[in-house]
Amino acid sequence: MKKQKLPKHYLAKEKKFKEFFDALENLGKVTKKQGPLEEKTSQLIQLAAAAAIRSEGSVHSHTRRAIKAGAKPEEIYHTIILLTSTIGFPTVAAALSWVDDVVGKKQGKS
Repeated sequence: MKKQKLPKHYLAKEKKFKEFFDALENLGKVTKKQGPLEEKTSQLIQLAAAAAIRSEGSVHSHTRRAIKAGAKPEEIYHTIILLTSTIGFPTVAAALSWVDDVVGKKQGKS
């Protein structure tokens, strides 16, 4: 992801803890190479996990990454809606609003 797209607080921490963030980035690359899943599927799975732990920043990030990997807004919303019986409606509703933050900007609605 381009550096200018990342949140300022993330970039500040990345600069302060460079070695840690380099290792974290490498871990992400290695985990993706460990199996047959395509990038879009991987990002949708990570999006679901981010929603499940109520991580707004991660939902934003994985929504952007899923779109970049070719996911359509309908697929992204469906990924979140599928979680309803597992994580509950209030958490799903919050995650849908976080997806809207990104999808709305991509569609020129923000």
